[in-house]
Amino acid sequence: MKREMRKWVALLIMPLLLLMTIGAVPASAASTLGIHVDGAILIDAESGKILYEENADTPLGIASMTKMMTEYLLFEAIEEGTISWDQEYKVNDYTYAISQDRRLSNVPLRRDGTYTIRELYEALAIYSANAATIAIAETIAGTETEFLKLMNAKAEELGLEDFKFVNSTGLNNSDLQGMHPQGTGPNDENVMPAKSVARLAYHLLCDYPEVLETTKIHTKVFREGTTDRTEMKNWNFMLPGLIYEYEGVDGLKTGTTDFAGHSFTGTAVRDGKRVIAVVMKAVDANGVGSYKARFDATRALFDYGFSQFSEVEFVPAGYQFDKQKELDVIKGKEKKVSIAVKEPIRMIVKTSEKDLYVPELVIDESKLTDGVLQAPIKKDTVVGHVKLVKTDGTDYGFIDDKNSGTAVVTVDAVDKAGWFALMMGAIGDFFAGIWTSAIDFVKGLFK
Repeated sequence: MKREMRKWVALLIMPLLLLMTIGAVPASAASTLGIHVDGAILIDAESGKILYEENADTPLGIASMTKMMTEYLLFEAIEEGTISWDQEYKVNDYTYAISQDRRLSNVPLRRDGTYTIRELYEALAIYSANAATIAIAETIAGTETEFLKLMNAKAEELGLEDFKFVNSTGLNNSDLQGMHPQGTGPNDENVMPAKSVARLAYHLLCDYPEVLETTKIHTKVFREGTTDRTEMKNWNFMLPGLIYEYEGVDGLKTGTTDFAGHSFTGTAVRDGKRVIAVVMKAVDANGVGSYKARFDATRALFDYGFSQFSEVEFVPAGYQFDKQKELDVIKGKEKKVSIAVKEPIRMIVKTSEKDLYVPELVIDESKLTDGVLQAPIKKDTVVGHVKLVKTDGTDYGFIDDKNSGTAVVTVDAVDKAGWFALMMGAIGDFFAGIWTSAIDFVKGLFK
């Protein structure tokens, strides 16, 4: 009887224990790297090779990481000459009102003041100043509403996916005092997956690496010597010398709102190798978001990238595949042409997995006619590329789907044959065809 009682008590207690156990698990479970995030990704900044990803395709709030797009469009406008660093912006009611809200990251703008694009950009890049960002957007496009069109067009051009821009700053539209861009909702916020955020950062660093000259500045004074003097301290606390310093960090952009949580796109370089990490809505082991949580998560990604990955040369320049060293040629002085890898093929891979990658030749069929090349053929004509295939485990591919440095080319030139040679070849082919047909006919008689 007692044994039966204990059995029933155990059956009743087990569900309670299970519920208690489930309740003790934080909202964001730890990943294989021990980080607690809603989304994350790590890439090699040179090649765009994805080294790690976690829920990287789910659209999430990006907050002030939005400003990387504003920076991209600013550098592009400077490059194209449509605006200049010394150009002055005159404050309007919108930017004045937002700049006076010190609950937000801002430098105060005077109602009757004018400011150069350079000082507004420094306020954006160092201090994440929101009114300064809107001022830049208005300078480039006339209004923030029109600037949104540029943001969307550039996002499409860069291949970003699942993005939604509702303003140039990353604030919730509710912070814009009813002056949010037309066509957007009063409580809307910018969203994007970690993979698209990394892709934006990748293109920003590839196309405008000078952004790092400003993002690495610890502190700068805005309007020194005036009553508007504001000490702008960089929100990137991983910069060397700051509280969560990490060797090699020199950018890129933090982001924090109630919706987006504590997020960060960081970049660091060591021994010539640069990586980009994105963490979104980072929390600690207890499920609490904080500055420390996002920088701890980023540190874990950086450590993983720098300690576990290395650049490996898989194929040297001039390498030829044993199974296909040549391609057939028609209408040429030569019947075949040798093909080889033009440049060495190197890739950042996990050091312990380097033996799992096998190079495969991929011929570009669009360059062939009925499976052969047609003369004339120039030396170094691209006829295909090399694909590195991982034989076991997951390979995340590239952030930009590029096969840089993998071209397979013709080793020599092949001139077109003269008219007489072409004619004799055609005659030979004609009689060879007749002879083959005759033999096939005779063979058919004796079947």
